[in-house]
Amino acid sequence: MQIDLAEPDVLLARWGAIASALTTLGHDDVWWIDGGTAHRDDHGGNWGRLVPVEGGRAVLYGFDHEYSATVDASPPIDLLAGGPVWLPWADLVRAVEDEQLGFVYWYDGGWSRVPYPDGLADGLAAALPAVLSADRAHRALCEVVFGWARHKPDDAAERAAVADAATRLLDAAATRTVDAGALERLVGRIGGLPVDLGAGVVAAAGFGLVPGSVAPTVPAGSGEPPRRVRLLSDDERQDLVWAAMRATAELPRPAPAPTAELAALVGWARSRARPDGRCSLRFEVLDHAQRFGPGEAPPVERPDDDRWAVAREAADLARKLWEAEADPAHGHWIFLRLEVSADDHTVERHYDSWPGWMRSDGITGPWLDDLRIEMDRRAPRFRPAWAVLLDPEVAYTGVPEPFRTLKVD
Repeated sequence: MQIDLAEPDVLLARWGAIASALTTLGHDDVWWIDGGTAHRDDHGGNWGRLVPVEGGRAVLYGFDHEYSATVDASPPIDLLAGGPVWLPWADLVRAVEDEQLGFVYWYDGGWSRVPYPDGLADGLAAALPAVLSADRAHRALCEVVFGWARHKPDDAAERAAVADAATRLLDAAATRTVDAGALERLVGRIGGLPVDLGAGVVAAAGFGLVPGSVAPTVPAGSGEPPRRVRLLSDDERQDLVWAAMRATAELPRPAPAPTAELAALVGWARSRARPDGRCSLRFEVLDHAQRFGPGEAPPVERPDDDRWAVAREAADLARKLWEAEADPAHGHWIFLRLEVSADDHTVERHYDSWPGWMRSDGITGPWLDDLRIEMDRRAPRFRPAWAVLLDPEVAYTGVPEPFRTLKVD
């Protein structure tokens, strides 16, 4: 897919101009070059790299932790699909495995990337805005003076002078004629902070922007290594687990013996019963998750009730029952429904399945990490078949055979 981006040498010139200006102030770890690779890192989880590759080629890649929606797109997007052999494959694959690769663009006479839906943010504009246009690069250089260095006075004449100096530094970078004078026009006016023009010139030279310096380049990669490709997104795997839970029958296990904790929950429900003596409660309980919902006969609310406090009372009693009924082999129940009447009660427990009475529009199922904790503690014979789907490796191996015919909403 062809992409409209500035030529690599233009991007590199803007990158180097910003890096050299910041380096004069001692900020040499935000925009910089190392080993022929141009780096940007905001130290907040957002980064980008531009790698000039021998033969007039280049690759631009990175990640933004807020805007790289490509990382967890559903279905998954393989950003490296069809990538040329000369890419820096080792670094790219490492970023993918860390779920830290949001965009990859490669240049060989024009910019290309894998196709993905229009409007899906890949993080490029958020991670590397300052090099994507001449205007943004100019604003970034002015920000070095007024933002990074907090230069004053902030009047119209000074702003105009800084704007002119920024323009001239960008022009010098574009013509590879950066020198101490070009940097001094921009940052020499700063007072109260040390300014190291020599360090800025050295930084610019690393980008090939100083007369006599050599433009950076790295050797071409040797081809795509063996790698894992994600076949299922987190959302797809989650929906698959929930569909399997809906379709699963409970494994046979003995009913728990009556406990004081059950009596306490029944007593609470009776204290909140309707005039006909009925009250129904539904719960989802896992180690780090809990959900309470009324059934067909909700608990009666009293005029002085704090609704959240009432819900917490019921949830606390349910968790105590969950703990009391735990079995080292059988595990814990995940869902429980209690129905009380004036002189009786029924309890329905689900250890392995997601019952219809706990599902409604907008209600999600249990989160996979919580389910994994529960399944890991059970004896193997008391783990339902869908527990294999909790293994993160399923995302890379695809849907196991027994589950391929499941209807996933």
